[in-house]
Amino acid sequence: MDWQPVVLAGPAGPYGVAEWKREWPGCTFEDGVTEGRVSLVSQEGGLALRVAYAPGEIGPDRGGAGWRWKFSKKPKPKAELRYTVMFEEGFDFVKGGKLPGLCGGPKTITGGDKCTGFEGWSARLMWRSEGRGQAYVYHPNQPSKYGDEFDFPSDFRFPTGMPVKVHLSVVINTIGQRDGKLRIGITLPQQAERVMVEKLDMEWTKTAEIGADSILFNTFHGGSDSTWAPSRPCAARFSEFSFLR
Repeated sequence: MDWQPVVLAGPAGPYGVAEWKREWPGCTFEDGVTEGRVSLVSQEGGLALRVAYAPGEIGPDRGGAGWRWKFSKKPKPKAELRYTVMFEEGFDFVKGGKLPGLCGGPKTITGGDKCTGFEGWSARLMWRSEGRGQAYVYHPNQPSKYGDEFDFPSDFRFPTGMPVKVHLSVVINTIGQRDGKLRIGITLPQQAERVMVEKLDMEWTKTAEIGADSILFNTFHGGSDSTWAPSRPCAARFSEFSFLR
């Protein structure tokens, strides 16, 4: 196995549908791209996707961006994703919002969808108020309608104006058992990777037809109502996407 990068080819400027389809082929929805909230910017180390979050709006369709990119036709027993995120200076964290992750199955399970174990699962990150962090996971044994929340250590804060490296790993469970795994590591500048979440008792699926197969690029404020929405324009940059195939 080796790491496969998602290549952002440029040039810098508006990230239109044609560019998006070239670099993320086969996606079935393109929130934020057609609306012009995604652009390609040059920064130290290369190119990055810049997502602008609309003031007063929540969700990927109105206030951020979102798509699902399938990297495998067959369900994989495990998957790993790496990317770098930088919240620009003055970012309005408000109450929280979503960051990219992994998912699997024929249905994209988000937004309060019922997770039965026979349609799909998802594992994303969230920023929370004041830059706190957590894993946000849809799995069959979650305690409520909306995703399960696994908090990062209480002393952690996402910084602004600094690159943060994310490393997300999922191992699918043996069918009928809760032996699946979830691990999230975060690397801040000039620091070693720190494990933020490690769960060894996950049940992701109840059928062997479902494994890991997609990157779920989701980033938006929310939350279910306007109290999660930013009060001012703000943006984050995403770069160095790669997955273990």
